[in-house]
Amino acid sequence: MNIDPLAVALGFGILLLSLTIHEAAHAWTASRLGDQTARRLGRVSLNPLVHIDLIGTVVLPLIAAVSNLPLIGWAKPVPVDARHFGHPRRDFMLVAAAGPISNILQAIVAAVLLRALITGETSSGMALDVLFRAVQINLLLAFFNLIPVPPLDGGNVLLGLLPPRAAMAYAQLRQYGFLVLYALMLSGVASAIVIPPTRLMMRILIP
Repeated sequence: MNIDPLAVALGFGILLLSLTIHEAAHAWTASRLGDQTARRLGRVSLNPLVHIDLIGTVVLPLIAAVSNLPLIGWAKPVPVDARHFGHPRRDFMLVAAAGPISNILQAIVAAVLLRALITGETSSGMALDVLFRAVQINLLLAFFNLIPVPPLDGGNVLLGLLPPRAAMAYAQLRQYGFLVLYALMLSGVASAIVIPPTRLMMRILIP
């Protein structure tokens, strides 16, 4: 197995920054909508240390990086108390959506900078590689987190869209959520869900 330490370090660094912004977006949105739980715990922050989850932020991404697999992961969930929201179901859904939206915005910004460098007179190969990977990783994170399985953001968004009775029934899946998620990842189903829209968006953002 040929492992490029620099490529692994760059990918992990981009992922860590992307996950940090993702979780900070959840916390900031919750604070704006009236729930200060995450803010009191210091989660409205761009400090990666307050968001790191050992398995989702460190172990799995490093395994993926050295195995040449899609670089995805997750960070420590932001605590949310929906009782503090003016419209609990709607606002909880907005908080959940804020994370993937932040990743899509990061991908767009990285793509704009990448295209500017490509069309410029001078460009650094390292900078081009970092920006390309930032687009790719953020899109992978966005679509991975939109898989409709609680506790992923897609599951929480779906809970806000379903009728109340159906949402209550679907919420029971949360206790098995990580088992379902691991099954999807190990079986390759998660990749089959995430990679096609990622490739489509890559073609749109970087034609």
